[in-house]
Amino acid sequence: MEKSVLTPEDEVREIIGQLKKHMRLNQSLGLAPPHLSPQTLSYLEGGTSQPISLEDLRKDIGNCRRCKLYRDRNTLVFGEGSSKARLVFLGEGPGKEEDLQGRPFVGEAGRLLTKIIEAMGLSRESVYICNVVKCRPPNNRDPEADEIESCLPFLKRQISLIQPDVICALGRIAAQTLLGKEFRITQQRGKWHTFMDIPMMPTYHPAYLLRNPSAKREVWEDVQEIMRHLGLEVKRNG
Repeated sequence: MEKSVLTPEDEVREIIGQLKKHMRLNQSLGLAPPHLSPQTLSYLEGGTSQPISLEDLRKDIGNCRRCKLYRDRNTLVFGEGSSKARLVFLGEGPGKEEDLQGRPFVGEAGRLLTKIIEAMGLSRESVYICNVVKCRPPNNRDPEADEIESCLPFLKRQISLIQPDVICALGRIAAQTLLGKEFRITQQRGKWHTFMDIPMMPTYHPAYLLRNPSAKREVWEDVQEIMRHLGLEVKRNG
């Protein structure tokens, strides 16, 4: 049987795991800890086993090869915006332009999302924008279950680090990832849900609006609900 080859990231994690075991053994024997900073000691003792910033999380993901999407990607698209954003927009996955630029929502659908954000009285820099999967699925197909499963821990950690007041799930894939396969976007959009104890509003994806402009009114109604929740001014004329 062919022996599996560890990536550099996997090897580092294995080394850190061995260091943690060694620290626990020394502790049980009453031996003094090595001369390391309190932060490093805390990490090795298991007190800070998770990334403590978005920058740390991005480094932890590294040149990810945890699912098959890495084979065809140009650039991993982590996400962008404020680390203290009150509002997170979540799409399904990068498209062609996003894959080339390494930024989320920069194509035609992204430009429409920017207009929506600005109509709310916000800016792209003040919110956080990311996707369920961080690598472009071939030919912009829907992400598959194993790909979503590989990326979901990182998405959850992003949300945990940001601690937004609201998550806006854009489209069926994003909403079903957070709420389950039984969710139906056409029937259940515009209604409040929760994910990780955070209020979540599902609405149509901007790409859907490009194909179905008549749905823009429904999305704006959903966006106004978010604005009310955030205490933003909602103008009568929308």
